[in-house]
Amino acid sequence: MTVDTEVFVIGAGPAGLTAAYCLTKAAQSVIVIERDPVYVGGISRTVDYKGYLFDIGGHRFFSKSQEVLALWQEILPDDFIARPRLSRIFYNGKFFAYPLRAFEALFKLGLFTSAACMLSYAYAKIFPVTPARTFHEWVRNQFGERLFQIFFKTYTEKVWGMSCDEISADWAAQRIKGLDLTTAVLDGLKRSLRLGRKSPAGAKAGDDTVKTLIESFQYPRKGPGMMWDAAARKIRNGGGRILMGRELIALEYDGAEKFWRIEVATARGRESYTARHIVSSAPLRELVARIKPLPISLLHARALRYRDFLTVALMVRRDELFPDNWIYIHDPSVRVGRVQNFRSWSPEMVPAGMSCLGLEYFCFEGDALWDAADGDLIALAKKEVAQIGLVAAADVVDACVVRQAKAYPVYDEEYRDNIAAIRLDLEGSYPTLHLVGRNGMHKYNNQDHAMMTAMLAVRNILAGERRCDVWNVNEDAEYHEAGDSGVRGALDSVRLVPEKAAGPRAA
Repeated sequence: MTVDTEVFVIGAGPAGLTAAYCLTKAAQSVIVIERDPVYVGGISRTVDYKGYLFDIGGHRFFSKSQEVLALWQEILPDDFIARPRLSRIFYNGKFFAYPLRAFEALFKLGLFTSAACMLSYAYAKIFPVTPARTFHEWVRNQFGERLFQIFFKTYTEKVWGMSCDEISADWAAQRIKGLDLTTAVLDGLKRSLRLGRKSPAGAKAGDDTVKTLIESFQYPRKGPGMMWDAAARKIRNGGGRILMGRELIALEYDGAEKFWRIEVATARGRESYTARHIVSSAPLRELVARIKPLPISLLHARALRYRDFLTVALMVRRDELFPDNWIYIHDPSVRVGRVQNFRSWSPEMVPAGMSCLGLEYFCFEGDALWDAADGDLIALAKKEVAQIGLVAAADVVDACVVRQAKAYPVYDEEYRDNIAAIRLDLEGSYPTLHLVGRNGMHKYNNQDHAMMTAMLAVRNILAGERRCDVWNVNEDAEYHEAGDSGVRGALDSVRLVPEKAAGPRAA
């Protein structure tokens, strides 16, 4: 049977576009659909508001994989700039350097609190919680209860909208693995004494610097959207099609003929396509609900949860506010969770003489914050940015609001079992359905992880079988947490790992 395309890609974010780009390079026919009518890049897009460019969250370009680094350079060869990483924590009316600087932290916390933190850490090491099942227990084991309360609890609960006792330890193990109080203090002492600082050119193969402590990164001069706009152009130039403003309605697999029927909604009505393979970076909960007939794992998919957020971008009539790329707001007296300073990401993102701050509010789609009028959100942001002391409300000359649904897959206590059930069902029933990316796999991945999953999925498609275990990315390779800027090929460590014959692994 003749089909419309060999591979149909759902979602034009980093994973979907990476898959499409690699496939067009291999002379495969590709169609990509994207729900957004304007932007490619998903959460890694760059929004343009009256000449002000800003991210949906900040996106550092950092990777241990040489293949990912090479692909970035191949797609966008002349537009990367090296940027220093600088961030701080705002807590109890004070700013703390992040990563911590030992002497500064001791001085600002005070002698009594600092001593209590060290005693709490010693107690946690002598009497750890085993096994650590929750985020609270994992961080308490690594840093002690007192530091958990000061530097982890408030911010984490702002981000997730749930107690740290409801969040799986998997999230902490994935995002901050390799970092504990001893590592942080030793690194903080080096920083305080100005020892051991690294430049981008100073990375050495085999360096095990924890990712949280990295001091520099690469960044497209006009934001990450440059990367994905360039990828889209190259895909189209290679013969691929990218169809904007399309939403998946239904997928139906013909097992006899081994092809997919796809129904898509547009502003003008419905469209139909056929394909041999599906690559999906769509939220897993939505994808499963659109497969016909409905998979037996539908109830597991419906149990998956997501955290949404919105950015209030404030345009400020000052060109020098503070040097940080972003500031974490741990103070419970304000609702804002993080503040981005986009001029510090790249001066080319903001008009001369101006600054642009992105105040990030974490919420659930449909709650009071998400549904608030833009004017009310802007008033809240102006009030809180002044309360923190970053800028006077009178200096804000314009503002806009951007909402991002399903920004973060939630790692609650049941998510692992739900993903295992969905994988068992889908991989057993649909050999040509390939899940990639953050939402496509319900894994809290960065964009380079998303790209790696797409690259491995493409290898499986070209090989005609699942030779690569895409789910190993960010697990067996210990890819995310440790290492310096791109010096080891984590992709090499997972790409030849076969699927287990006895069945899929839990995510």
